[in-house]
Amino acid sequence: MKFFSRKGDDDSGARPWHGGGNGNASRATHRLTADLTRAEKLAAMVANSRASKVIEVADLLAGMYICDWDRLSRYWDEKDQDVIEEFLQRICRISPQRWHSWIEFYDGERRKREKKRVWNLLQPRKNGEKLLRYSAGLAAVIRHAEEISPFRDSVGGMDIPILTSECVLLCMVRSYGSEVSRKLASAGLDAARLEREALHPRRGPLA
Repeated sequence: MKFFSRKGDDDSGARPWHGGGNGNASRATHRLTADLTRAEKLAAMVANSRASKVIEVADLLAGMYICDWDRLSRYWDEKDQDVIEEFLQRICRISPQRWHSWIEFYDGERRKREKKRVWNLLQPRKNGEKLLRYSAGLAAVIRHAEEISPFRDSVGGMDIPILTSECVLLCMVRSYGSEVSRKLASAGLDAARLEREALHPRRGPLA
């Protein structure tokens, strides 16, 4: 079943997996939902803000949380949300002021239903600049998400997985031994609920 139209591929189209470093993948290995695409773009902004050459797992997690904070925050008890926010601010080197201004900005834009126009202005690729590559850790998370995703789509005659924020977050939790995995566990994440909703969702992903 195809969940996406072929228009607006910049927002929800097939994205080549960056292979953990070389960015030379010749074919798409997955598609991203619109929410996850926006999170990836913000993750690139977070990485660029500290002059990093790669997008780390924590960068994408921060992008996911900021862009879709009201949805993903349900996997934490309200009393634990300050813990995960402080962890993300610290590991991504985001000041509390910038963190909260980004949340307010993206929440406001979401409510106005003007996401497409805003994100076109925030494209990380300008004047021939290449999109930042994934770190080895993030590439491993994406590979795992491709393996367990419950959604599929057809691209160029190939059946490829559709990655959702929940699926990628679950794979971050399952990257046992990593700092992000440990911090997510210690921050009161409801892993059982996340696994249930990531692997057995009640509805299809939104483009």
